[in-house]
Amino acid sequence: MISLLQALSDRQWHHGYDLMKETGLLSGTLYPLLMRMTDQGLVEAEWREPVQPGRPARHAYRLTAKGYALMQELAPGAAPLSPKAAGI
Repeated sequence: MISLLQALSDRQWHHGYDLMKETGLLSGTLYPLLMRMTDQGLVEAEWREPVQPGRPARHAYRLTAKGYALMQELAPGAAPLSPKAAGI
């Protein structure tokens, strides 16, 4: 979970496939983890319309302020975000 929190720490929107590549987590681990983290208020999820016609809509994920605080607690060596990026 720490690697996923760190991958999302920039508070930008990420697609699951990109998170799989960055964290090395398999889809059977990543998506249930994202769903649980969303239910706990650590991650925000939304549907994104496709950029290219004919492509399916996809979920995008980003860390919430609560998720960022947990990431800082679990990985204190992680680089801090600016106050604006941290939602402060």
